Amino acid sequence: MIYLGSFLYCGIVCMISQIILDNTNLTPGHVTSLFVVIGGFLDIFGIYDKIVLYCGAGALVPITSFGHLLVHGAMDMAGDIGIMGLTMGAFNLTAAGITVAIFLSFVLALIFKPKH
Repeated sequence: MIYLGSFLYCGIVCMISQIILDNTNLTPGHVTSLFVVIGGFLDIFGIYDKIVLYCGAGALVPITSFGHLLVHGAMDMAGDIGIMGLTMGAFNLTAAGITVAIFLSFVLALIFKPKH
């Protein structure tokens, strides 16, 4: 059942983003930012954790998970060390993904020739 929940959640996120792209003048960057913010708001109200329990890792794959992890890390660290934890904790859970993205972007930029 968890496989079905994962499939449906990812499919719904993709469907909503495609509908937004087809019917508005928003760019893919705008839609990506929108979904990060939505994931953050869902985590603030405790909804995203329930989605993760129902959908499993399928809810941790889409871009909404990045917003969830940013807010979740910031709130956890703020609970431990106070207001300074908001800035420190925001990248606590996402540091590995950000590092890999930067490193692979650099390596691929060295390998492939950009178009002008």
